[in-house]
Amino acid sequence: MADNGAQRSSLKEFLASIATIKGDLSNITAPPFVLADKSTTEFPRYWIEQPSLFTAAAQEPDDPARRMLAVLKWFLASLRGQQYAGRNPSDGVKKPLNAFLGEVFTGECGPADDPTRLIAEQVSHHPPVTACYLWNERHGVRAEGYTRQEITFSGSVNIQQVGHAIIHLDRFDEDYLIPLPDVSVKGILTGAPYPELKGSHHLVSSTGYVADIDFSGKTMLGFGGKRNQVHAAIFRQDDTARKTALYTAEGSWSESFEIKDQTGQVVDTHDVAAAPASEFRTLPTNEQDAWESRKAWDGVISSLRAGNMQGVSDSKSKLENAQRQLRKDPKTGEEAWQALFFIKTDSLPTAERLLANVGGKLDADRTCGVWRFNADSAKTRQRPWRGDLTPLG
Repeated sequence: MADNGAQRSSLKEFLASIATIKGDLSNITAPPFVLADKSTTEFPRYWIEQPSLFTAAAQEPDDPARRMLAVLKWFLASLRGQQYAGRNPSDGVKKPLNAFLGEVFTGECGPADDPTRLIAEQVSHHPPVTACYLWNERHGVRAEGYTRQEITFSGSVNIQQVGHAIIHLDRFDEDYLIPLPDVSVKGILTGAPYPELKGSHHLVSSTGYVADIDFSGKTMLGFGGKRNQVHAAIFRQDDTARKTALYTAEGSWSESFEIKDQTGQVVDTHDVAAAPASEFRTLPTNEQDAWESRKAWDGVISSLRAGNMQGVSDSKSKLENAQRQLRKDPKTGEEAWQALFFIKTDSLPTAERLLANVGGKLDADRTCGVWRFNADSAKTRQRPWRGDLTPLG
C-alpha cells in the first residue's frame, strides 16, 4: 500500500501533467488512489436510486403542471447521487474508471415485484459516449439518453456534457427533455475536491411547460454563497417574459430544497441528504457477461477496496492494454464496432422539437450520432453477448 507521502507526490505530478494538456482530458490516466470503484457506465443508476420519485409523474392524473413538478423534483433529487457517486459529500469525489468501448452495466432497484431497470453501454470510445435506458414497466415510465463528457482543466476540472435525455410517460403520451448540467470539480489543488454544477439549463415538457434551472455556488475564494445551490422555476412555455412562476424550487441539491407554489407557500420539502437510496441489484459477478462493467473491472475494484494500489495498477493496465490491441484490429476497431443495445441514427424528432422550444438543437457530430435504445436486441440477446470475444481479446 502506498504511503501518504508517495500519494501526495504522485498527485502533484498528476496535477502538473494535466495542467499542461490542452483540449479534452476524458481519457487521462489518473493515479490509482484517486480512482472511484465504479465506471462511468454505472452512473445512470443514480437517476433511479429513488424509484418512487422516478415514477411519481405517472401518478399525477389531473394536472400536467403537477406532472412537470414531479419530474423536476426527481431531477433535482438525483443530482447528489450522480455527482458524488453514492459517497458522502464530506468524503469528496473520486475519478470514475474510464469505460471501455462496448462496456455494459445492467441492473435494477426497487421492489422485486415492481422493479425499475437500467441498461447502460459505452457506445463510443473516441470520443467517449455513454448511452442508457431506464424503465419501469408497471408505471409506464421510460427514459433514454446519451452523453459525451468533454473534460478540461483550469485549476478546476471542468466537465461539459454533450447529449440529451428524455423521459416518456406512457399513460399520458408525454415527453420531458432532461438537462445534462456541466460540472466543475473544485478544490483539486487543495486536496479536498467537490463538485459544483454550472450555468442555466432547461427542463422542457411536451405539454407546454418549461422549468428554468440555475446553479450557483461558492466563489473561488469560498465567499459569496453556499455550495451546491440551485434555483428552479416552472413557467408556461408561452410565458416568454417569465412573469408568473407556477412553482419554484430552491435550496441545495446535495442537502435539501423546498418547493413553493404560485402564492409563495411551501408545498413540499425534500431532504436529499436523508433520503434513503434503494439497493441496486446486479447479477453476481460470476454470472455476468465478460463485457459487464463489474465483471470486467473486478480486479481493479477489489484492489481499490482492499487498498492494494499495485493491484489496481496491474489489473487496470492489463485491461486497458488489451483494449488498445482490440481497437487496432479492423474487425474490432471503433469504425467496425456495433453496439449491443443501442442503435446509431441521424436524428430524433422528439428531442429536436423539445430543444427547439429553448433555442437548442442536437449536436450529433460531437456524439458520433444520435443513440436510440434497441428494444428488440434487449429482449432477444443472450449471454455471452459477443461469443468468445471478451474485453481481454
